[in-house]
Amino acid sequence: MSQYDVLCIGNAIVDIIAQCDEAFLTENGIIKGAMNLIDMDRAGLLYGRMGPAIEASGGSAGNTAAGVASFGGRAAFFGKVSKDALGDIYYHDIRAQGVAFDTKPLDGEPPTARSMIFVTPDGERSMNTYLGACVELGPEDVEADKAAGAKVTYFEGYLWDPPRAKEAIRLTASHAHAAGREVSMTLSDPFCVDRYRGEFLDLMRSGTVDIVFANSHEIKSLYQTASFEAALAAIRKDCKIAAVTRSEEGSIIVRGDETVLIDAIGIEQLVDTTGAGDLYAAGFLHGYTNGRSLKECGDLGSLAAGLVIQQVGPRPRQNLREEAQKVGL
Repeated sequence: MSQYDVLCIGNAIVDIIAQCDEAFLTENGIIKGAMNLIDMDRAGLLYGRMGPAIEASGGSAGNTAAGVASFGGRAAFFGKVSKDALGDIYYHDIRAQGVAFDTKPLDGEPPTARSMIFVTPDGERSMNTYLGACVELGPEDVEADKAAGAKVTYFEGYLWDPPRAKEAIRLTASHAHAAGREVSMTLSDPFCVDRYRGEFLDLMRSGTVDIVFANSHEIKSLYQTASFEAALAAIRKDCKIAAVTRSEEGSIIVRGDETVLIDAIGIEQLVDTTGAGDLYAAGFLHGYTNGRSLKECGDLGSLAAGLVIQQVGPRPRQNLREEAQKVGL
């Protein structure tokens, strides 16, 4: 019997979210729609310049774990925080969502990671992330029982930035595959793909990763093509399953010669796109680890993503299991 449905590995980050206009991004040299890595000094500078903000536990894979738990799934998380105020917030929030999180916190510097997220009127989010304690995640933080006991392990491409995290992921993947489990990843960000294209392709082609999540920009970046169709044809050959999101156009899931088209759900208002891809992965993986069809997996992902973009912050405020029941999923 599996102990968990999904084990997520990611950067444990507290999001600090504020609204801003386009001019603010330009004036502060922020690349719109991207995840910009920053140091502690720039984090202090941007925090001083941002307007009224809300703090929410985030981090891509942490959001996915919270989403799986909200659907009623059994989720676990590996990620590194520090013994400080933001670390306490992170521990409380993810456990309160029902996620098993037992990674030992760092005692001392650097502090818990934080991301200043600026949301423009079009709902697009631009992230400025100081990784802090995240860079200390290493193989010693891998809990072998959780790695072997989860049906699917899921990690974020962002984790390829802190060097020792790669070792932790490879070790977790070896435990998972030895136990007959599967491993999945999200490409995370086009700039992240640019940094690690060769390594990401090797993870897929070597069989270290079975399932890949991406959006249309990331998949085109991965294969260095302007053609979405060409990129989709390429990824079919490189992994067992790929789920590719396309914003309001829904998503496409491919497995071998099989192609499944998923519609986006109708929304009342686009508020904040933070967490959309993370929650799509949560819905998909909840369905997948419970034996649902690819169509149902995609529909659950689409539902979760559509709900989270109508609120500020990346963690679901509704009970996703109840929301899925309402629409017959």
